[in-house]
Amino acid sequence: MTIDAADLKRMFDAIAVAIEADRDRLCQLDGVIGDADHGIAMALGFGAVRDALASLDLAAIEPTALLNTAAKSFLNAVGASSGPLYATAFMRAAAAVKGKATLADADFIALFQAMAQGIKDRGKAEPGEKTMVDAWQPAAEAAAAASIAGKTLAESLDAALAAAESGAEATKEMIAAKGRSSRLGERSLGHMDPGAASAVTVIDAISKSLS
Repeated sequence: MTIDAADLKRMFDAIAVAIEADRDRLCQLDGVIGDADHGIAMALGFGAVRDALASLDLAAIEPTALLNTAAKSFLNAVGASSGPLYATAFMRAAAAVKGKATLADADFIALFQAMAQGIKDRGKAEPGEKTMVDAWQPAAEAAAAASIAGKTLAESLDAALAAAESGAEATKEMIAAKGRSSRLGERSLGHMDPGAASAVTVIDAISKSLS
């Protein structure tokens, strides 16, 4: 299947709806180990992206320009914590598909991998530190492996979602090494990282909107 700017806009709209629906749960998770605003920040960010993309001429815009618009609007809405992470993700995604008017399956997998790598680089986080990287990195690796094995985009994104869910679940057994929750030490045990939880919500929406 080929994906164009209109498909990407629909994808961002789907993420905004899913995050809004999940906002209170994400805030509750963040209340245990952070400052209880992760759901609000994510809803603000993706809401701003949805609003910014609504005014674009989708017939005349390439995926790269749409993704850069998403990056800028997310960062403007959410200056702290998750803002720079997702803004970097979308900028890296934009760079990964530069010059392409439509994206083949492999292009979208490259875009997805670039997002995960952007989050990892910007957050300077490694897997095992109880962050959103614990969901994003395995998701990107699973998507790439499925794609290389000849799976469809829908199947590859299903694999990504399953890996993200496992990764988020595993954060319950980790002691936070990054961000505010790292001050809690062992008290962060037993609780899912809110960033990993929201990553699952984002990846689920991406998967549903493109399959």
